[in-house]
Amino acid sequence: MTVLDRVSSTPRATAAKRAGQASGLGLVLAAVATVVWSGSFVASRALHDSVPPVQAAFWRWLIAIAAVAPLAARETWRQRALVRRHLGFLTVASLLGITVYNTLVNQAGTSTTAGNMGMIMAASPVLMAVHERLTGARLGARRTVGLLIACAGVLLLVSKGSLDLALAPGDLWMVAAAVSFASYSVLLRRRPAELGGLAFLFTTFVLGALMLAPAYGVSLAVQGGFAATPATVGPLVYVGVLSSAVAFFAWNKAISLIGAARAGVVYYLQPVCVALLSFALLGEATGPMQLVCMALILGGVVLGSRR
Repeated sequence: MTVLDRVSSTPRATAAKRAGQASGLGLVLAAVATVVWSGSFVASRALHDSVPPVQAAFWRWLIAIAAVAPLAARETWRQRALVRRHLGFLTVASLLGITVYNTLVNQAGTSTTAGNMGMIMAASPVLMAVHERLTGARLGARRTVGLLIACAGVLLLVSKGSLDLALAPGDLWMVAAAVSFASYSVLLRRRPAELGGLAFLFTTFVLGALMLAPAYGVSLAVQGGFAATPATVGPLVYVGVLSSAVAFFAWNKAISLIGAARAGVVYYLQPVCVALLSFALLGEATGPMQLVCMALILGGVVLGSRR
């Protein structure tokens, strides 16, 4: 190789290195969000008989707004013209990812287990990949095979090795939540590039809470409020600060770096995380079938995360 060849190859090597670093960071952020969200299903289940679903969602976002405001309020104010310009997009994103999705998760927690919630939500990456394929994106053979292997593991886990799926009402609510979350994740690919990540996050939190406010008022009038005890405040703080402020920022950034399809494959780790949390916190045993399913899910994640 001549000196000229080495010089001309340097920019390409630098670009490839940066792309690899961005891809690695995106996968790490997607994993962080997935692990934190796994705990939110346990928290939602813990609140099922003490805090009405709509009220739990509303307070979650009020806490999230308070947590993000010190970091994001100034940036959001500076970009207020951009916020007004893209208000339609921001409203749809808020409706899908903030108002609808988390309320459905809380509603599901009233009639199904945290384990089922996590396993059903693991189907959302399939919907993300379908969305991207319909818009012309190429998933690649390796990523498609990884997605199918992970999907097979999820289906086996949900069905317990049988094709007879007896879905509780909460399971159906979670199916609807998975559709909403997948649509939100794909929509993030169209996020205005000039709008900062913190400004986007803060604006969607505020809009989502505002859209929830009427339903919150109805819930208070019909169901009454809830007692503020450690058993109710603790889970709300967790979902408000970690599952909302931290996890949503990590997930949004991950999608901007690696796309919804690749981030969605990492999301298949969620049922594994939920199972481990259930074992650690609730003492639920994991049998041979669950171990086989976890191996399929993890194998699919590793394969699907590589280009």
